[in-house]
Amino acid sequence: MRLTTKGRYAVTAVLDLAIHQGEGPIALADIAQRQGISLSYLEQLFAKLRKRGLVLSVRGPGGGYHLAREAGAIFIAEVITAVDENVDTTRCGGERNCKADGPCLTHDLWMDLSDRIYRYLNNISLRDLVERGTEAASGRSATRPLEATRVEGTKVRLDPVRPSGQANA
Repeated sequence: MRLTTKGRYAVTAVLDLAIHQGEGPIALADIAQRQGISLSYLEQLFAKLRKRGLVLSVRGPGGGYHLAREAGAIFIAEVITAVDENVDTTRCGGERNCKADGPCLTHDLWMDLSDRIYRYLNNISLRDLVERGTEAASGRSATRPLEATRVEGTKVRLDPVRPSGQANA
């Protein structure tokens, strides 16, 4: 599996938007400058993100973009798939035609890995990443292990594991 520049840039740009949420519409030129991403490339990505309902655009002077939903309700896998990326680790794209006569010997292994990667990314929200960045800036470890907490049926929220005696929020 290889996550291309398209997926990485989409996550980076939407995370930048989440960090600056509440400052009014954010111009793509500002994101391009802060993140070192081509403005024309961002325009292509944001057209797809807008079509998938992840961002909203504001036209006119002072216009730009903002998140279409709260940062805690937008998950990384959703951003990646919105720009036509996937997290498939198989050679066959999941079609089970790795070999002429069917799936290869390791097809199920790679399918399971793809599923785990997708589930992992689908359990990390933009808010989780913003909070990790805030912790890193304050000198606290941003790489603490995450603990899964089940919410809303099948959704799982990942919270940083707190030192003994501190409850997760």
